[in-house]
Amino acid sequence: MGAYLYLAPTLPDAQALREVDLQTPLRVYTADGKLISEFGEKRRTPLTYSQIPPRFIDALLASEDDAFFEHYGIDVKGLLRASLELIRTGRKKSGGSTITMQVAKNYYLSSEKSFGRKFTEILLALKIEQALTKEEILELYVNKIYLGKRAYGIEAAAQVYYGKSIQELNLAQTAMIAGLPQAPSAANPVNSPQRALERRNYVLSRMLELKKITEAEYRQASAEPVTARYHGANTEVSAPYVAEMVRQYIVATYGEDKAYTQGFRVFTSIDSTRQLSANLALQRGLLDYDRAHGYRQKPAFAPMIKGTQVSREEWLQPGKDEAPLDWDATLPQWHDAIAATEPDGVIATAIVSRVTDKGAWIYTGEQFLFLPYEGLSWAAPFLNINAMGKRPAHTSDLLSRGQKIMFERRGEHLLLAQKPAVESALVSVDPQTGGIQALVGGFTQADNQFNRVTQAQRQPGSAFKPFVYSAALANGFTPATIINDAPVVYEDASLEDGSWRPENYNGKFNGPTRLRQALYRSQNLVSIRILSQITPRKAIEYIRPFGFQNANLQAELSLALGTSAVTPLQLAGAYGTLANGGFAVEPWLIDRIEDSNGSELVQHSPVILCDGCTAPEGSKVAPRVMDARTNFLIVDMLQDVVKRGTAVKAKELGRTDLAGKTGTTNDQKDAWFSGFNRNLVTTVWVGFDTPSTLGKAAFGGTTALPIWMAYMKEALKGVPEQEPVMPEGIVTAMIDPTTGLLAAPGQPDAINEFFREEDVPKESATVRLETGNGTTVSAPEMLF
Repeated sequence: MGAYLYLAPTLPDAQALREVDLQTPLRVYTADGKLISEFGEKRRTPLTYSQIPPRFIDALLASEDDAFFEHYGIDVKGLLRASLELIRTGRKKSGGSTITMQVAKNYYLSSEKSFGRKFTEILLALKIEQALTKEEILELYVNKIYLGKRAYGIEAAAQVYYGKSIQELNLAQTAMIAGLPQAPSAANPVNSPQRALERRNYVLSRMLELKKITEAEYRQASAEPVTARYHGANTEVSAPYVAEMVRQYIVATYGEDKAYTQGFRVFTSIDSTRQLSANLALQRGLLDYDRAHGYRQKPAFAPMIKGTQVSREEWLQPGKDEAPLDWDATLPQWHDAIAATEPDGVIATAIVSRVTDKGAWIYTGEQFLFLPYEGLSWAAPFLNINAMGKRPAHTSDLLSRGQKIMFERRGEHLLLAQKPAVESALVSVDPQTGGIQALVGGFTQADNQFNRVTQAQRQPGSAFKPFVYSAALANGFTPATIINDAPVVYEDASLEDGSWRPENYNGKFNGPTRLRQALYRSQNLVSIRILSQITPRKAIEYIRPFGFQNANLQAELSLALGTSAVTPLQLAGAYGTLANGGFAVEPWLIDRIEDSNGSELVQHSPVILCDGCTAPEGSKVAPRVMDARTNFLIVDMLQDVVKRGTAVKAKELGRTDLAGKTGTTNDQKDAWFSGFNRNLVTTVWVGFDTPSTLGKAAFGGTTALPIWMAYMKEALKGVPEQEPVMPEGIVTAMIDPTTGLLAAPGQPDAINEFFREEDVPKESATVRLETGNGTTVSAPEMLF
């Protein structure tokens, strides 16, 4: 009584357990609710009492506290038994703790082993029983208890050990989870399968003894092997760069202490289907580029145990020139060697088990697959970025038994692979809302967390030209304006020879060229002359609001060639302005943030694209930064890049609403393609992290464009084509393709062109017509 009177005032309020805030990890989801990742030391998914399977309750109480629903918080017999054991042996064997006492300890007390703490635990258990129902106590217990492998609570444990919800487990698996509280670290089924099996069968025997299961159920469940293995976070969509962007934001906003413990649920703008397509397109595109430049991987071998025992399939038996192996001993060694290698996107590790003339059998750690010669014949040795050695004539020229290799599944085919040395970035944005639909910051995040979408500052090359041309169109130029594509020299004291002599990428000059032609042909000298006329400073003032506010745009003529570094995300945002009709919409990733109870903490404010309208409450009007007519003209010109220019290969997608621009920098150090329609903008960059040439055959149209096409083919499935709407004040006129003036009457090579109505040429061209007798005459000029 004295001890009670002394300790009672210090006991916490048991009612507070109703409001207890369980530590739960940060979870990141796609827009359609699929899990991308989770962060936190404690994996936890709290359940309500009604969500706990009755069979699990039977298993738990049978092993931990079979009188739970009868006692009032303490088990007097159990405590007396534990005390007598302690007095008799001097060691603690059984604790005598009830589930209520464990709740008291887990929520309020330390793990100190002392009589004082134990007595406090007893008193607190009595207090909890008075304040809460049995169901509430059991709910607190199953959500708080540690069950090994960072799993706190039974739902997290079910996911960690079986990759399933607790409701989906069979009887043997349920008993395994119920048996974990006694020794979660030392006797879980991953760390100690045998000890876990014994504990599971003890739980089953107790259930049988208490008549919670039948004899037949007991025999069947106790005979089952241990099927548990470690399951990481049960992610549904691979988007590690997205997850890291969200993690950094949550830590910066809420602090590191709260970020991983408060159970924040972050829903992003990511479309799960498009993200998976982006992953596949980028990784396969880099592997294709890599294979075109040769095989760099040095041979590495897994352990092989020599012997005469051969018990595998006949085709695994060694050939005449191969020493016999003990396959029963070797394969487990190979399995461990493969398991120690982290998965790397679409490529996986395997070990060559047998080499034949037609290919090689490889062991993946789970099964044997056949890698045909056709899948490895590409692997000529890498000599340098522009040269390879001789291709292997036979499988044995490249592979031998025990060799560790990487391979890729592509449909029904297997291909030899290697981790690409080249890198890439892909970002896809909805230009109407700014929501990022897919984001891939590199081949994989396993080796390097550098996010090339947001952190790589690279020169965009000709992919920047549409903004220079837009500035020109906004300052009086038309698609038919003639600019001379001819050599030019600029004095520049900062250069070694004091002058700058820019050239076109093909080294040729085309003479007088219409603006439209110059853009889809990507003629550098025309772009420089345009910028010279409107001045770099004036162009930057026009361009910056498109999405380059934070970009370091240099007010120099080289700006026309894309020499000012930008990130892929900045470039994609700027192309979004072209795609949506001329409105500045900033790309965003986080749609909403919820707390652990599902209450909304943050909600992204949607944007409205319109001229002169008032935004509804909770939304905002995007500023117009490009005149509708200028926007129509530049988008129509960029469609010609796809129809007849440097991105003509994109016509294979079979759509008429695509526009975009390739970009390649000096010495092919960066390759770009940014392309769009009204619904989706996607930017792809390819290059080495430490800038160096991609090779003499690498251009935006050959290196970045194929990745863009592979992604957009899937991303635009089911999306109707939507051509740009011609705004008021845009007219068409037939012009002479050589001069850009109005076409002469009856001119056979006249073409149609768009103009602002006030910019239609006032003069007609003089056309030289053949008379049929070897002479030419001038056609009369017609003025309109």
